Amino acid sequence: MTALVTATDLRRGYEIKQGWFRPPAHLQAVGGVSFALEAGKTLAVVGESGCGKSTLARLVTLIEKPSAGTLMLDGVDAVNPPASAVKTLRRTVQIVFQNPYGSLNPRKRVGHILEEPLIINTRLSKQDRRAQALDMMAKVGLRPEQYGRYPHMFSGGQRQRIAIARALMLRPKLLVADEPVSALDMSVQAQVLNLLVDLQRELGLAYLFISHDLAVVRHIAEDVMIMYLGIVVEHGPKERIFARSLHPYTQALLDATPGLGRKRQRIVPKGELPSPLDPPKGCVFSTRCPYVTDLCRTQRPLLRPLDGRLVACHYAERFLEVQAA
Repeated sequence: MTALVTATDLRRGYEIKQGWFRPPAHLQAVGGVSFALEAGKTLAVVGESGCGKSTLARLVTLIEKPSAGTLMLDGVDAVNPPASAVKTLRRTVQIVFQNPYGSLNPRKRVGHILEEPLIINTRLSKQDRRAQALDMMAKVGLRPEQYGRYPHMFSGGQRQRIAIARALMLRPKLLVADEPVSALDMSVQAQVLNLLVDLQRELGLAYLFISHDLAVVRHIAEDVMIMYLGIVVEHGPKERIFARSLHPYTQALLDATPGLGRKRQRIVPKGELPSPLDPPKGCVFSTRCPYVTDLCRTQRPLLRPLDGRLVACHYAERFLEVQAA
């Protein structure tokens, strides 16, 4: 099947001012990310705060332009699109933000919030817009009488359902979900995740699911991409990653998640996340890895295929042998 989204060596850097008499510093938020995502599939992007997940989401949703690399959306160059394709690209991909309390305009009723994308992007009549909004409300589990209410009259889970409905009003092919359940209670998280799964089956959506919670990722994703300081350190099928992770950072994330850690000695990263303004010269995880060697400190490992996934670790074969034993 042809990929709906293909990213090749995507990069995004920023110039950070450091005062009047110092040159600006360079921050590499995304340092060369590549992936492909098919329709109806979910790719989860996982990592700590500051690893570049949300920046990657902004690149894929065309909110920001990459500093380098290519991005193809539904067969169209999304970095330098032809003028005739810009409007179509905007409708191809939509985003659901993390905070359901801050992503909805408190001064507008739910009906207007849902109809607004149609007002901007289509020439539908008022009756048709209302009909489509009510239909989408039904798909996400909201009642028709809630059409005229304001966001403050809903719970957090209901607000996130409204946000999901708004993102789907233009019938996108790709939905980027940036930590969509992290601000919700555990029981509500399960409801929203099940809703996303049902909508994917019904509409054939592709999901780029941004998260730091591997327990959530295990429920919803087919493929997992682990990022650290803007670099992909492991990328592959969910079953491979969870059954036998080969990068120490992935192992540390699994060990920190209740119910997913190994029975053997757990990995606890040392110290704090390095500053992205001054990343390690070798492996990006070298300052915190318990298995670090001089090779790790001086030479950055390439992302290479091994055991059915991609991994960026000099000693991945050694971890594979230990886990297979």
